Amino acid sequence: MSNSYGTLFRITSFGESHGPAIGVVIDGCPAGLEIDETFIQAELSRRKPGQSKITTQRKESDAFKILSGVFEGKTTGAPIAIVIENEDQRSKDYSHLAETFRPSHADYTYESKYGTRDYRGGGRSSARETAARVAAGAIAKLLLRRVQVEINGYVSQVGDIIAPPYAQLNLKDAESNIVRCPDAGTAEKMIELIDRVRKSRDTVGGIVTCVIRNTPVGLGEPVFDKLHAELGKAMLSINAVKGFEYGSGFEGVKLMGSQHNDEFYNDGGKIKTKTNHSGGIQGGISNGEDIYFNVAFKPVATIMTDQQSVDKEGNETIVSGKGRHDPCVVPRAVPIVEAMAALVLADFMLRDKAAKI
Repeated sequence: MSNSYGTLFRITSFGESHGPAIGVVIDGCPAGLEIDETFIQAELSRRKPGQSKITTQRKESDAFKILSGVFEGKTTGAPIAIVIENEDQRSKDYSHLAETFRPSHADYTYESKYGTRDYRGGGRSSARETAARVAAGAIAKLLLRRVQVEINGYVSQVGDIIAPPYAQLNLKDAESNIVRCPDAGTAEKMIELIDRVRKSRDTVGGIVTCVIRNTPVGLGEPVFDKLHAELGKAMLSINAVKGFEYGSGFEGVKLMGSQHNDEFYNDGGKIKTKTNHSGGIQGGISNGEDIYFNVAFKPVATIMTDQQSVDKEGNETIVSGKGRHDPCVVPRAVPIVEAMAALVLADFMLRDKAAKI
């Protein structure tokens, strides 16, 4: 089972949804980085369950402990181990799933592959694991702060409700409401939709948009480890993600080359582009412009209505939705998307130091 990500800035997560704890080991973080524990906790609190009426009501403080790799507030260069204890497991909510498979979950494929599974909340396949990624991503963000890189995610779509383009928004306003959409009018409509879906015992999907500013020129590789390819891999590793596009994405096919090309100009000695259809990445390498991309999340698979399924013996059965689940995952997915983006950029930033003398 693969539980690690990264080349130089490398993480390994551990733990299960209903086990004693989850956590992460970060290897390759340079020594001397000042660790802001208040910031790390704030990032975890953005992801934690029980935030509002439109998220799961599981109550987890997601308080973390750093077990190694930090001394007197700074990293030592040794592996950083972080643990987050689980506090509000209700394993009995999943006892009816011991012999059956939930539709569109990892239950069937997981058991087919490994011959066993932890049916309590999905075990390793649960989105609870992403708390470990957010903790590691917070440290990556602290590293990226040293070169003024800013990563801002927000909810740009829920169902058929779409926010204006990011250039028209103040992305800092995303934290001003429970759905994390920086446009107040759109946010209100999104919240109403999610609450209506929740009351109907169903779920709805959406899109998280992420914008990365002040990225140094030169991050990424020109062949297999393209920056956009690694961002795509990182985003597609997040639970419930069904799609990734950067820059002009699929809409770019509607343009001619003469319209799509980003022409260069000299802005006081700094090379810039007049447009940014490339999404800040050309030839797999960052060009210094804003990197922007969309991450599509499917409707949460657990719904509070009966669904047809099969048991371990192949017998047809009915699965009843129980437990505490998000009616829409995107508000809590914003910090996860940001964390994975930070991990990708931190890794490439360290790798870039070996690119030339």
